[in-house]
Amino acid sequence: MRAFHWDRCFVTGLHKVDEQHHHLVDLINGLGDAVLLGELGVTRLCEQLFVELTAYAQYHFSEEERLMAQVRLDPRHFERHRQSHRYFSEQLSSMWASRNAVASPLAVLHEFLAAWLSFHILGEDQAMARQLARIQAGVSAAEAFDLEEVPREGATAALLGALSSLYRVLSQQNRDLADTNRLLEQRVAERTEALERANRLLERASRTDGLLGIANRMSFDEALDREWRRAAREGTPLALLMMDVDHFKRYNDKYGHPGGDECLRAVARTVEAALRRPGDQLARYGGEELVGMLPNTDLERARVVALAIQEAIVRLGLRHPDSPVSDRVTLSIGVAAVIPEHGSAPSVLVAAADRALYAAKAAGRNRVVA
Repeated sequence: MRAFHWDRCFVTGLHKVDEQHHHLVDLINGLGDAVLLGELGVTRLCEQLFVELTAYAQYHFSEEERLMAQVRLDPRHFERHRQSHRYFSEQLSSMWASRNAVASPLAVLHEFLAAWLSFHILGEDQAMARQLARIQAGVSAAEAFDLEEVPREGATAALLGALSSLYRVLSQQNRDLADTNRLLEQRVAERTEALERANRLLERASRTDGLLGIANRMSFDEALDREWRRAAREGTPLALLMMDVDHFKRYNDKYGHPGGDECLRAVARTVEAALRRPGDQLARYGGEELVGMLPNTDLERARVVALAIQEAIVRLGLRHPDSPVSDRVTLSIGVAAVIPEHGSAPSVLVAAADRALYAAKAAGRNRVVA
């Protein structure tokens, strides 16, 4: 789609500048051809053309600025011209960044570039060329600039004004679109972060016992499976402590469910404090039953930990006058440990710890059986 047709109006008389303008025209018309390919050609072709156009425009700008510096063009024009180069680069970068928010990004970019190049050549570069010609004819740079600033009449001036207005309107629309797109991206990022935070909280809640604030049964089962496989790989022991609050139903009957809940929370906090290693994990197994997992721990070491937990519960000193075992809350603890074999299941360790807990209860409670 050859929307930009070169004619003598665009000739500045500066050979290198005109050559560069010709190449920019070819690049912009190439972009127009890409528009005809439709959306299927946008991603790869648009990116290729954008990179090439951006690089060449920067080269063209640097060449123009070098030329203006060599001939000592009036600083007022030099600075205005240089600011226009920077403004265009910012606009082009902004439009590229906002391309996903535009229905037809290639077409919009093409229209913007065609308007810019017309304004750039007919306005800024023709003004530069006229000032250079005056300076070469012996006019001072300041006088050459002042003459250029005298208002012109006629069709060319009207056309140049219209092009300038079109370029400014398109630039403003692009800025508004970029601002809207940035705001939208910011809001999307904020919503995404909030959603991820909520999902993390939900995930944590789904793996935490709501009453005791420790891991729940599902979380424990997953952790046990991981540690079992790791112990099997490394040939290290894995121990479990099955713990049950002795005669907890009688405690509930005396103090009510709120009192029972507070008792379980206090017991859980005390047991958790006694499991001091980072890899140890405490979970609610069900009702008043807790389970502790101790990676890389043999049976004797696990029994020592269980005895320490019992002592900590005694020091806690929760009254339990209806218990036939003690006037304070006590625990029965079953301990089991094993070095897992490849292909075996962790259920064998759970069953062993459960049997040990049953034996502790059968032997009169408030004791550790390993």
